[in-house]
Amino acid sequence: MNLPNERFDEESPRPPGDEVEAGEYVLGVLDARERGQAQARITSDPHFAHWVDRWEAHFAPWLLRVDAVAPSLSVWPRIRARLGWSSERAMPVRAWDRVGFWRAAAGLAVAAGIGATVFGLRTRLPAPSLPPPVAVQPPGEEQAARPVTVLARGDGSTGWIATLDAARGKVLMVPVPVPADATGRVNELWIIPAGGAPISLGFVSNEKAHTIQIPAAARAAVAVGATFAVTLEPEAGIPHAAPTGPVVAQGGIRQI
Repeated sequence: MNLPNERFDEESPRPPGDEVEAGEYVLGVLDARERGQAQARITSDPHFAHWVDRWEAHFAPWLLRVDAVAPSLSVWPRIRARLGWSSERAMPVRAWDRVGFWRAAAGLAVAAGIGATVFGLRTRLPAPSLPPPVAVQPPGEEQAARPVTVLARGDGSTGWIATLDAARGKVLMVPVPVPADATGRVNELWIIPAGGAPISLGFVSNEKAHTIQIPAAARAAVAVGATFAVTLEPEAGIPHAAPTGPVVAQGGIRQI
């Protein structure tokens, strides 16, 4: 099967309908019936699912265009208690207590970017240097932006933004790039269910956005109250049975 080209070219002839429909699905402008049809196609049509992934990854950097918000001093003690860590073992990681702000900002930013590009594809206008302003109506219940989880580093800065697609068993990880570990270790993503042991979701890049497929056995653990965490681990053997390195970032799941 020939999958779509990896590059979006607005000067090329009109793209296939799958590309536009996938963009509209990610944007959230489809009505309930059309959205249901698109979701069904994602599971049965790899060609269409590829376009959905491409749109999400293409506009993932928009998720980072938000200002930092100081976390509440009570957040880290609650996370530490939930994970069962003592004060001596715990890293001084603070999580963001206003994820709703991130979710709203991310939804509007992604919607604006995709809306501008879909409009350009349909009219075959030259691509502007920056996406033009797009008026976005608040999404309905069936069109709401996917949940966003911020994984904060030890100094309170953002390490990754995780956008969860529970229906498809995927999570889009958008990093704030940092230098690689000097000892050669790599980042490994974990899901930690409330009161449970960490489950590896595999390698996560600290340089570029990419989608991670959640193993079928781990999907039940991805629930409200669980925690995404990233640790530094040896590259060999990923996914590991249990973490051995330090936690570099983490964030609690507040909505599915």
